[in-house]
Amino acid sequence: MRRVLTSDQEFVSFVKENQARFYRLAFSYVKNSDDALDVVQEAVLKAYEKRHTLRREETMRTWFYRILVNASIDALRRRQRVLCTNAVPEESGGGPEAAILDAVTLNEALERLSPELKSVVLLRFFEDMKLSEIAQVLGIPLSTVKNRLYRALSLLRMDLETEEGCELS
Repeated sequence: MRRVLTSDQEFVSFVKENQARFYRLAFSYVKNSDDALDVVQEAVLKAYEKRHTLRREETMRTWFYRILVNASIDALRRRQRVLCTNAVPEESGGGPEAAILDAVTLNEALERLSPELKSVVLLRFFEDMKLSEIAQVLGIPLSTVKNRLYRALSLLRMDLETEEGCELS
């Protein structure tokens, strides 16, 4: 009989320690707090049921993120469109309003990326993962991660440069 590497207590501790990060990543896909909670719950349930398939405990983080990203993308496919609930101010004179406008503009540009490109950007810059970890999470070669990240950043740059008043150096 094969020993379960992750005990219930270890699994619960892992989820509790990272629940805010999981929610933030799910929310970055589905843009709705209730849907994000559902995605995280679905991912936790799937991971708990499949924890016996985890070969090495040290890979738990990337293993779980893979489940979470797939659950997020599945939720998007089920819904077939992403709702953007951010309100953009009409005029921005600088200060906090300009920062909010920039964040909304970036968020909208991210939403226009394909799920494959968006996943790489979110995991790299919002979850601060190494490229090799992203490759493990997404189950793709490292060269593909690098290619997708380059394409995503190029598309974001072009998209943001076309926005009024946005200059990138």
